Parts: sequence; C-alpha cells; structure tokens
Amino acid sequence: MSSEREDLVAELLLRARKLSTETVMFHTAIAEQSGLSAVESKVTDYLARLGPLTPKELAGYAGLAPASVTALVDRLERKGIVNRMPHPDDRRKVLVRVDPATVERSAPLWDYIVSATKSVADGYSDEQLQTVIGFLEQAAAITHESTVRLTNRSAE
Repeated sequence: MSSEREDLVAELLLRARKLSTETVMFHTAIAEQSGLSAVESKVTDYLARLGPLTPKELAGYAGLAPASVTALVDRLERKGIVNRMPHPDDRRKVLVRVDPATVERSAPLWDYIVSATKSVADGYSDEQLQTVIGFLEQAAAITHESTVRLTNRSAE
C-alpha cells in the first residue's frame, strides 16, 4: 500500500471515529430528552426500523442477554414506549413493538439533523451518494459484527 493510500485510510478511520463519538453523544442527548437510557433509546430504534421483534430477536440484534432484554422491555412498557402483542404464528411467543405515538413524539428531535444532512447531500451527485451509502452500509455491518464478536451473540 502506498504511503498516500495509508494516509487516506488513516484519515478515514479518524473521521469514522469522530463520527461515531458525535453520534453516540447525539443519541445520548436524544435519549435524555426522551427520558430513556441510551440502551433503551437504541433498542427502541431497532424496533422502529425493523418492526415488531421477539425478545430473543431483539437480544440478538442488540447484543444483550435475554434476561437483560426482558427487564429492558418491562421498563419500556412501563414508560409507554413499547407494548407486547401475541405473535401471529406462534401462540407461545410475543412480539415487542414501538407505540406509534412514541415515534411521532420523538420526530421533532430529529428535525435539525435530518434537514442539515439533506442539505449536505444536495452537494453530492447521485453516484457519490451511492458510494457513501454503500460505505455506510458496510461500516454498519462491520460495527454490528464487532458487537456480536464482543458479546458472543448473534442476530437471528
């Protein structure tokens, strides 16, 4: 690898680290505004993005122990953030879903970051955006796999 390429990759890693830190701090602020812990907020995001999940599926995605997920879902249910519903295909299972009113209430917290990101995206061509999207998708997969490796759990 050329020295210039090594420098570019090092800069990429530094910028990714910076983005990661700023993202964690933003999501911590979102959680605090919503009266949630950071983990509660991110578990709620999994449910909002992926739809209803079983507690076991949620544990796999989040890299948490099943007992931790049960307690977490109990807390979120008491806060009115999620609710449990019967699984349509298996009466022994339940699904956890986000209360739609929760999503609606939290939407304004995202207004600035969404509009500012759209504004930045306006400066990129469609091809450049496709490249960025591809990179972010791969980076998210690597980050998830890193979580799985650290927690010895997997998403189902």
